[in-house]
This record gives sequence, C-alpha cells and structure tokens, in this order.
Amino acid sequence: MSASWINKLNESDSRLHKEDVIKQAHAASILGNDISFNFLKLLRYCYNPYITFGVRQIPDTTGIIDAENPWDEFGKLLDTLIARELTGNDARNAIEEMSHRFDSEEWNTFLAPVLRRDVRAGISDKTINKILKRTEFEVPKFGCQLATNCEGRPEMRGIKRLEPKLDGVRVLMVVNITADGRVSAVTSYSRNGKVFDNFSAIEKQISCKLSLIGMGLSCKLSLIGMGLKVRVAPMTFTSYDGFVLDGEVVGNSFQELMRQARRKTDVQTDDSVFHVFDILPLTAFMEGHWNAQLSKRIDILEKMRDIVDQMPNVELLPHIEVNLDTEEGQAELQSYASNMVAQGFEGIMIKNLDAPYECDRSTAWMKYKPVYDFDLTVIGIDPGTGKNKGRMGALVCEGDDDGKHIIVNVGSGYTDVERQTYWDDQADIIGRTVVVMADAVTLNQSGTYSLRFPRFKTFRYDK
Repeated sequence: MSASWINKLNESDSRLHKEDVIKQAHAASILGNDISFNFLKLLRYCYNPYITFGVRQIPDTTGIIDAENPWDEFGKLLDTLIARELTGNDARNAIEEMSHRFDSEEWNTFLAPVLRRDVRAGISDKTINKILKRTEFEVPKFGCQLATNCEGRPEMRGIKRLEPKLDGVRVLMVVNITADGRVSAVTSYSRNGKVFDNFSAIEKQISCKLSLIGMGLSCKLSLIGMGLKVRVAPMTFTSYDGFVLDGEVVGNSFQELMRQARRKTDVQTDDSVFHVFDILPLTAFMEGHWNAQLSKRIDILEKMRDIVDQMPNVELLPHIEVNLDTEEGQAELQSYASNMVAQGFEGIMIKNLDAPYECDRSTAWMKYKPVYDFDLTVIGIDPGTGKNKGRMGALVCEGDDDGKHIIVNVGSGYTDVERQTYWDDQADIIGRTVVVMADAVTLNQSGTYSLRFPRFKTFRYDK
C-alpha cells in the first residue's frame, strides 16, 4: 500500500532518513512499481500550491480491509474536485462513498490526508524537491514579485509608476478557467502559497462577474490575443487555463484583517477590499516569470475596468506616473509620498513600467516607507524564551504620541550582549527613556494603541 511509504517516513524524524525514503520510492517507481508511482504523484498533489480540492471535512473510516482500492477512480475524483465539477454536498457525498472503497489503513494514513493537504510526515516541498528536482514529481514553487527599499538605488531614475503602499495582506488570486471560458475556481493565496479560506465574498464576486461578463467567449478571445491563454499540463489529472490577479486585501485595520484572515469560525471579511495592481497568466506565474512589461499588464487590467467596477469588494489600485530624471518628477514623488502617508498609507510603491514580472525580489518594484521614532519609557522587562531563555526577551514600553497613549512590547533590535546586560541590570533599565523605531501607530481591538513592527534603536541619555 502507498500508506506504507508514509509509515516509513514517520519511522524517524531525521531529515536524512526522510530523504532516503523518498529516494527509495523514486527508485521503485522507475522500476515500474505502481504503488510507488501513485505515492509520489499524490505526494506532489498534496504539496502543489496551485491545486485545491474545495473540500474541508474529510472522513476517516474504521475496520475496512481487503477493499478494491480503485486508484484510477480516485484519480478521476480528484480530477472533478480540482475542476470544481463536484462541489458542496455532491463533493462530500462522492468523497464519503470513495472512502469506503479503500482499506482504512490506506485511506486514513494517506488518501484522506492528501485531500486535507497535510500528510503529517514531517516533510516539506523543499525536502521533496531536493530529491525529485527535474523529475515529473517535482513540486512547483510558489512565489511573487517582491520589492526592495529605494534608498540609494541607482534605479531611481526614468519614468516610474507610483502607487500607495497599502496596509493590508498580500493576496494572489488564482482564477482557473475551463476550455469553454467558465471560471471553475477562484482561490486566494498568501505570498508564501498558503490558501486563505476567509475571502469568499471577494472570490465569489470575481467568479460571478468574470463568468457572466469577463470570461464569456468574446472577452476570453480578447484576453487570448493579449497572451493570457496558456495551457497547464504537467503531472495533473486535468489541464486547465487561468491567470493570477496580484493585489492587496485591506480591511478596517491591519490587526483585525489578519485576525479574520486566519479565523476558522465567525469570519467577518465582507467589508474587505481587494486592490488589484497586476495580472499574469497562471503558467507564467508557476514558471516564476512573464516577459510582458508592466505597462502592458496594466493595459490588460484597464481593459477589465468595466468588469471590476461591478464588484463591490474589488478595485484597481490608483496611481500616478512621474519622470525621476527631472526636478519636477522628483518633487512630484516627494509630494505624492507625503500625501499618501498623510492619508494613512504605509508609504508608496515605485515601479518600473518596462520591467517584466519576476517571482523574486528586485528593483523593478521599490518601496518608500517612512520609519518613525518614538520616545517611550521602559516600564517592564519580559523574560526571553527559546534561544533567549535566561536573558531579556522584550522591553515593555509606554508613552504618549500625538494624543495617543502607547503601550508596546519591543522584542527586536538588540544584540545578544544587550539582551543579557539589560536582563542583569533591570533596576537600572526600568524608568529610562528609549527610542523605538516603528512603521506606524496602530489601534488595538481593546481601544489602546501600540506600534507596528517596533524595534529598539537606542536609549535617550538626555531624558
């Protein structure tokens, strides 16, 4: 059974042991062992960030032995789940029926965990790809375009697109499309490839509007003409087309948004807005690169504006363009940055209109984000944990800024020597004035104020 490979992986927590087990499975699959092939294929499905099954509650079974174990039919079931041909109660009933056709050991140890996207074997996609790189079982990487700081960059010249830097959560909205132009699935991912389950209102609007208006044959043909239609094929039970909307979801506050994004029950994200700032084909995203210039990608989004405007929780991100080779352009940048910060944004994004989309950090996107200093008083010292056990973990600080009373734990910015010194000399540290750097003042759910990304800078010896 394929479950035996999971059991082998769990025989030891050693990384080398787990790598050796995967090597053994691959060697067996090369020799034609179907069980090993199915194990590696399903392992790839479990860790492939681009595949979702659209189900949450997966049943276990008890006491089933000598069952038929119909692997081909299980593959067809995955096919229909991925394509969303089975959803809701129909999907749950089909999974329930399939569970009784496999031995309980096989189903509970491997197949049900694959459907749950968690085989609990102490491995990651990196472990798999270290052994199976450049094979049909290699797990696709998930990445997105990331920005660098603009300070001192020689690339700060020429014509740039300026956007507000939003105080939200980065979301990659993967839109899967069937051959007849129907949206089969819309899935929200974090920048690290984790599925967000709690932005269903946004996903439904995108699915509905693009199915009814945007992804009809006439609009789809126009998107094909702009290079958006690319076939996805390798190692899947099905082939499908799609594209990715890159943007930021913003709620009433960053803290509340993050709480809601991770909640399992009582989710309240219906007032969150998805601000879209880029688009690219799904296969190009999976490959980590699309040669189309940003200016052309923005043109594609602008051609979809009429559709986007019909979605209450989706917007295209506003922007301006400036020429940084001129004094006027430099002045516009400074004015725009000041205005955006005054309006409550984190700062601004500075983007190269001629650059391709790279799933990596580069100067094609740069960020300007002001850092603020706060003079606060140390009112306590928290003990460290983990590697900081036996020394200081954080300074507890408070103070007033612009009428806001701030209380915050400052746990970063220290050397190991400073952590030990401050822990040993607590009596001398408490009551002193400390300079804390942070990105912004934030309002807690309790009505008190804290700081976003606080880090220690220095002590004030004049206060």
